[in-house]
Amino acid sequence: MNKTIKWLLITVGVLVILVVAVLITIPMFVDIQKYKPDIEQKVSEITGRPFTIGGDINLSFFPWVGISLSDLHLGNPPGFQEKDLLSVKFFEVRVKVIPLISKKIHVKRFILESPRIILEKNKMGQANWEGIGKPSKTDEETTETMPGGILPIAGLEAGEIAITKGTLLSIDSRKGERNEISELTLRLKDVSLDRPVLLAFSANLNGYPFELKGTAGPVGKVPGIGSVSVDLTVKALKELVMGIKGTIRDPATNQEFDLTVQVSPFSPRKLITALGRDIPISAADPKVLTLLAFKARLKGNPKNLSVSDGSLELDDSNLSFSADIKDFSRPNATFDLNLDKIDLDRYLPPPSEKKPVEKQERSKAPSPKTKKSDYTPLRKLVLDGKIRVKELKAHGARIQDLYVKVSSRKGLFRLDPLTLRLYQGDISSKGIFDVRRDIPKSKMVVQAKEIQANPLLNDLLNKDFLEGTLKATLDITMTGDDEKSIKRTLNGKGDFLFNDGAIRGIDLAGMVRNAAAAFGLAEEGGEKPRTDFSKLHAPFTITKGVVDTAKTILTSPILRIHLAGKADLNKETLDFRVEPKFVGTLKGQGDTKERAGITIPVLITGSFSSPEFRPDLKGMLQQKLEKELPEASDLIKMLPGQSSQKGEESSIDKGVKDLLKGFPALD
Repeated sequence: MNKTIKWLLITVGVLVILVVAVLITIPMFVDIQKYKPDIEQKVSEITGRPFTIGGDINLSFFPWVGISLSDLHLGNPPGFQEKDLLSVKFFEVRVKVIPLISKKIHVKRFILESPRIILEKNKMGQANWEGIGKPSKTDEETTETMPGGILPIAGLEAGEIAITKGTLLSIDSRKGERNEISELTLRLKDVSLDRPVLLAFSANLNGYPFELKGTAGPVGKVPGIGSVSVDLTVKALKELVMGIKGTIRDPATNQEFDLTVQVSPFSPRKLITALGRDIPISAADPKVLTLLAFKARLKGNPKNLSVSDGSLELDDSNLSFSADIKDFSRPNATFDLNLDKIDLDRYLPPPSEKKPVEKQERSKAPSPKTKKSDYTPLRKLVLDGKIRVKELKAHGARIQDLYVKVSSRKGLFRLDPLTLRLYQGDISSKGIFDVRRDIPKSKMVVQAKEIQANPLLNDLLNKDFLEGTLKATLDITMTGDDEKSIKRTLNGKGDFLFNDGAIRGIDLAGMVRNAAAAFGLAEEGGEKPRTDFSKLHAPFTITKGVVDTAKTILTSPILRIHLAGKADLNKETLDFRVEPKFVGTLKGQGDTKERAGITIPVLITGSFSSPEFRPDLKGMLQQKLEKELPEASDLIKMLPGQSSQKGEESSIDKGVKDLLKGFPALD
């Protein structure tokens, strides 16, 4: 028995030696170069493209099965400006023979030097990669037997895998576009399914450097199933540095991930400049976009995403955030944003003196037809979110402690509540934005109290015309999604109450005094225009964009002012009549006479941007003549020997008309 085993082992050993000897000697006696034309023809038949091997073919069989080729070219069909679709300067692969029996792949080296791939579309829109090869039944069956992309191997080890000096060129002759990835280098060392793989990738994207380094793995015994750890660093244009660390679970099936992404502080402005592009926004402050940093934990899969521990630093602003999005096809999202401060005016375009002229010129030209908005995606959105901003500046106005709760269901968005602090006062509000139909509808209810009007108007409108502490309510509705439609359909009501304030730029008492001076009743004064009041109450209604008030009242120690009229938001025009009534004396204003009960109308007209204030001379003179002058017929009777004949004009009537002609407002 022992002799039998001994001779069996000797026989197997001799056979192995003979096989090794054959594998070693085959390359010495077989001229593989004469098969080059056959290989070129076979590849051409499979791909449908011309294929050539310019260099020699080298083979080895033991202990590594290896092949090396050089100067490979896969050509383009006629009609393309580039000669080749693919070219390779040198290719070599060496694999150990014995482990292949047990489906284990041991690669000594895999080298691809100077590969050049050109993806081209000609002026006819044809692509050079279209129509390459035909899928065989064997390929289709093989794909079906490997669900989820699982590799049919038991193990993989590689000493060196390298792609060097690669180029990927994309050309679109129809659009005149050309993009190139050059100096592409990929190196993998100590590749194994059982341990992390060291990865190094670099390239120039249209001349801009890009680099990826780190580790990935282990992949596991069954590639595509299980958890894969990644720890990668991305560098771009010597400005951007991004780290990605975490795990990817079942990349071949569920593709779940749990990653921490961190972008180190960098300058977006320098990054954009390095790309040779212009800054995408024209900002009032040229120092914006000089600092950006980001960090967040991303967890999910292709259908869901959860963001936690998020932080974003932009210039002087810091934002912390979290979010959860389920089912991207019909998003169900929750979020929580907390911003410490931001000055939006720094990012808005700088003011231009030419804007009013440009606006006027555009108004003369016919308005282009606006494309109808599609609100279908918003109807699918389910949303619950909270936004907090500690300090906010926009259009000059300063806001503190902004809090908004947002929710939406089936196209109905709610802001409830919306609260903020504004110029020593508070605002609470709630609103609805309804896009359940093609034309959106909106509703807003606002309550404000203890707001200082003068600094607010100064900062917001750069207007210094009103002082006082504001208390207000507003309840409005509107329809549409463009400015004209919103103004035209604006309806609602409101109530504004200003306490202990003043109207700057107009002295109603002075207007009356100066008007009286025309009749020789007072002297003109030189005081700065101003009308103080203890209360200004303005209730109003809005109907189709026209604000109407009939009971606006201003109360001061010597004045009671009633205002009535309209402000047309569509035309941006004013038409108000102010009727002041003195309840005391104008002493100190150039008049020592008692004026209680006298009403002196004032007209406010013009546009929103250029309001005009002037006394209503016609109304004033009519009032004055009614109270202080007898009628013409009575004057005739008072003169001896005079009588009034029907149809005749007396000299006194004529004199009164001549007097009134002296006032332009009455002509």
